[in-house]
Amino acid sequence: MDRNAWIVSLFCLPVAMMLVSSVHVAAGDTQATREGTAGSRVEVRKDESGAFTLIRNDQPYVVKGAGGLKHLRVLNESGGNSIRTWGVEHLEQTYDGKPLLDAAHELDISVTIGLWVHHERHGFEYEDPASIERQRNQIRNAVLKYKDHPAVLMWGLGNEMEAFGPRQNNPLVWQELNHLAGIIKDIDPHHPVMTVVAGTRQETIDSIKQHYPRIDILGVNAYGGATGTGQALLDMGWDGPYMLTEFGTNGHWEVAKTGWGAPIEPDPSSKAETFYSVYTLDRDNNAGRTLGSYAFLWGHKQEATATWFGMFLSSGEKQPAVDAMSFAWTGEWPANRAPTIRSLESSIAYKTVKPAARAHAEVEAADREGDTLRYVWDVRAESSDRRTGGDAEAVPPSFPDVIRSGQGTRRVSLKLPRRAGAYRVFVTVFDGKGGAAAHNFPFNVEK
Repeated sequence: MDRNAWIVSLFCLPVAMMLVSSVHVAAGDTQATREGTAGSRVEVRKDESGAFTLIRNDQPYVVKGAGGLKHLRVLNESGGNSIRTWGVEHLEQTYDGKPLLDAAHELDISVTIGLWVHHERHGFEYEDPASIERQRNQIRNAVLKYKDHPAVLMWGLGNEMEAFGPRQNNPLVWQELNHLAGIIKDIDPHHPVMTVVAGTRQETIDSIKQHYPRIDILGVNAYGGATGTGQALLDMGWDGPYMLTEFGTNGHWEVAKTGWGAPIEPDPSSKAETFYSVYTLDRDNNAGRTLGSYAFLWGHKQEATATWFGMFLSSGEKQPAVDAMSFAWTGEWPANRAPTIRSLESSIAYKTVKPAARAHAEVEAADREGDTLRYVWDVRAESSDRRTGGDAEAVPPSFPDVIRSGQGTRRVSLKLPRRAGAYRVFVTVFDGKGGAAAHNFPFNVEK
């Protein structure tokens, strides 16, 4: 994603020592201020026991974060304290009419600023000096522009640059990241550099150990198996600090599929359970090593489906995963929780059926506060624009005529498409108070 699905690296003792000294903020240092407000000071400290702590403005700081640019007020109300972005262009967006960094700071939300590092799979050539110099200048200018803003927590230098391409873990990529980290540290010694990678692979760790000693924090994008990330890193030799930088619902590449290859999306309650368990187990099992985490995605996007990763709908309603993270961060549930979907059933679910056949679909949902529920049904083609690494996908077309009656109620009558192909039936349940739950099932029309 921007994800997207995501990591790992390794520290020997000399590198760990270098890490601590590289982000230490010397007493008495001064730097320019933004509109009279002092910029933040952030460092990673390692104590005598070998435990790492993130220190922000002289206070221990545990990241309770989410990846995304919207719903900052909900994040604050839910107990979150940080967001992660993927590129500096995101900082030009506004929230409540204010620049993103200003709005975040007013809500006491820190920002890991993503500095996009180009991927070879997108055509970037790390053997081309001109391209390398342009990228260095882009990152240099971004750091100069934003380094003094008090909302800055750290620099997120690259996201999954090593993965998915024709030659994964290219040494030239890691060597250039090391050079870029040096540029950042020369300009801004007051914020750590974190690089995010995809999956816990030994090859990745070995490459970072060999070619990238200036890294301060390892970011890990992990979905299925995310609860074991901390132990996996230890087993692979990483004994430095890390963060889960994307976690949540199991990826569409990790779940069961239908006979025609459609991934089966988890229901919203199962998603919420995954968010909660990953966060709490990573926090509790890896004290002194994990510096916090970022849930994915504090927003919405089309990836496999329009609802797979998003913790919110495109219309702005929160889903149960948001409530789960609120409970994880604060120990309390919000006053009004999103509705839950108990079941979604149909005789055509997960099956191949005849063209123009008649069918029904029915959902059972509940709301803890007793709010009146509204039901919206949609039938769409299965996504045919599948990308890797979270790259943008086109939204598949909708077929409203398939729904013959019952729109707005728990049960709808369907007349299936005549055209052969793969489809999905979606239902979204709204509570009218800013909460919703969305689920779907695939079906296939035979030739």
